Amino acid sequence: MNVAHPDDAVSAIAAAIGEPARARMLYSLVDGHARTSTELAAVAGVTPSTASVHLQRLKAQGLVKLLAQGKHRYYSLESPQVAAALEALSVLAGGRPERFEPNTPYRLRAARTCYDHIAGTLGVELHDRFLERRWLAAGESGYGLTAAGRQAFAALGIDVEAAEALRRRFAFPCLDWSERRPHLGGALGAAVLALALKRRWVAEDPDGRALSVTTTGVRELQSRFGLRDIVEEGSHRKVSRR
Repeated sequence: MNVAHPDDAVSAIAAAIGEPARARMLYSLVDGHARTSTELAAVAGVTPSTASVHLQRLKAQGLVKLLAQGKHRYYSLESPQVAAALEALSVLAGGRPERFEPNTPYRLRAARTCYDHIAGTLGVELHDRFLERRWLAAGESGYGLTAAGRQAFAALGIDVEAAEALRRRFAFPCLDWSERRPHLGGALGAAVLALALKRRWVAEDPDGRALSVTTTGVRELQSRFGLRDIVEEGSHRKVSRR
């Protein structure tokens, strides 16, 4: 049996990256935001059909992965290692990838509901904070809770056992259509939204899906999760972390 030499694998990956259109696609994904094949075709300056061929090549080399969200299909980098390799090449080339700028209306982008969980910048930042604190553990079908996470969510006032008993996925990364990064979906995500509404951290817009962060919410989200510059009712501040 012939075993591929490591040099051959490196050469194949380098060839996949080295084609200009594919390189533009890859570098547009370095910021961590997923994009559709149509968007990537526009970035690369090629037709959608040509973009599909390029994306299949990148996927075959383990450089990108396909994410399905409802009827939409998004591509993102396969792993942080791919991003690191592209960043290193960018340093050598003296380039800098363009920053992703969403065009979603501001109020919806800041905080909104996605089915029954929190989406938008607020939802994405909460998801990231849960991961950073190691409350969630990634598995094949989504997220499970670590011992620290089980204790932390219970301390917040979430009935973890009741959420686990529901006949739905417990927790999973739900790709956010405005941020192009995941927020927390599933029964646990619904429980977080229910808690935020009950504690008056956020208030629902009666005419739409937008959520407003209350004065209480600003204080609680800062103290509990380290989120600051939160969009308070009537203001136009962004959500970010310390």
